[in-house]
Amino acid sequence: MHDAIAAERRGIPAVAVMTDRFVPTARAVAELNGLPEYPYVVIPHPIANASDDDLRAKAEAVIDRIVELLTKRGGE
Repeated sequence: MHDAIAAERRGIPAVAVMTDRFVPTARAVAELNGLPEYPYVVIPHPIANASDDDLRAKAEAVIDRIVELLTKRGGE
């Protein structure tokens, strides 16, 4: 979350992607940065030992939302 917010502040469109286990932390980081409504994408935890196919499936499940968030903010 921190990196996505930092990129956005530099004019670089970004979307934070995290596992569901880190949602409370993501909300806190966004709030501390003055962006409590900053959008992000959540994938199922864990990813550390996931196979390439499992990771690909997780990415494919959220890619449309990532594109939507990037293009929505880019057009605002």
